[in-house]
Amino acid sequence: MASAVDASGDPIPTSAVLMSSAKHIGLKCREENMAFLRCKKQDPNPEKCLDKGQQVTRCVLGLLKDLHQRCTKEMDEYVGCMYYNTNEFELCRKEQEAFEKACPLE
Repeated sequence: MASAVDASGDPIPTSAVLMSSAKHIGLKCREENMAFLRCKKQDPNPEKCLDKGQQVTRCVLGLLKDLHQRCTKEMDEYVGCMYYNTNEFELCRKEQEAFEKACPLE
């Protein structure tokens, strides 16, 4: 795995990419996720919450693209480590620290 994005710069949301970016996603896409969860709680019919789900997806993909543009090297190294080590955070702490230093949680 060479990069978290494809040739056109669009994020590839693999498990390693999503796990590596989980803290950022939880912080930046919190409102969209909460709206989706509230919708699902009110109505278990999947069709009723498609728009909320699309808002979550849009938020996550936009965030991934932004993170990769701002911290390309650090994100790619962290994602690569997570991919190689089957998403074991404990084996990638050095890369995680570098990524979070380059792209701090805001």
